Amino acid sequence: MAYESEYPPFYVTVDIVVLAIRDGRLHALMIRRGGEPYAGAWALPGGFVGLDEDLRDAAERELEEETGVRIGTETLTQVHTYGTPDRDPRHRVVSVAWLAAFPETVEVTAGTDAAHAEWRPVDELLVDDPGDRLAFDHAGIVRDAVEAAQERLMNAEPPLLAAGFTGGREFSLSQLRSVYEAVLGHELDPGNFQRKVKATQRLVEPTGRREPAPGGRGRPAEMFRLKPRA
Repeated sequence: MAYESEYPPFYVTVDIVVLAIRDGRLHALMIRRGGEPYAGAWALPGGFVGLDEDLRDAAERELEEETGVRIGTETLTQVHTYGTPDRDPRHRVVSVAWLAAFPETVEVTAGTDAAHAEWRPVDELLVDDPGDRLAFDHAGIVRDAVEAAQERLMNAEPPLLAAGFTGGREFSLSQLRSVYEAVLGHELDPGNFQRKVKATQRLVEPTGRREPAPGGRGRPAEMFRLKPRA
């Protein structure tokens, strides 16, 4: 027997904010919408969740379908849920936003309903009067995701975000500082940063290895890695 509900149906979508650092600037992976609504506008990768599909699985699938970027669900962290009644002109839609981080931009290829995929500088996406308006409420989602990334990176929680930005590789504290500066959007005092990182001992540990400075000038840099829990 069919179940009749007094509540109208609504749709669930996922939107994925993938952040990466390129030339010292924080970038987000965006698509050009190929169809209405907002045809031609920049938007986040994402789409509708299947009836028998987990939210994380849907986020992983939509990201690969629309940009060609493959990422494990274990690297995704949830940002927020958005449910303003008129956020989508087609239906009553609730969206769950996800966040992931890469150490650098990777090659992308548009697919499904995306006309184009591209890494865009975050500061250009979030200017007060952008030349290209973002579709739906995606400007707010990007802003919330960047703020979440800043907070989580400063608190080293969840550690997967820090691992995403460093790529799981060894790094000098100078290289790590450049990651923080790109995400936070401002320069940090090198001495204070190194003292704080070494004092907290929550995120990194020395590898015992040193790497020559660029150009062979200066003392070799001490190398670090994320602690095993990260």
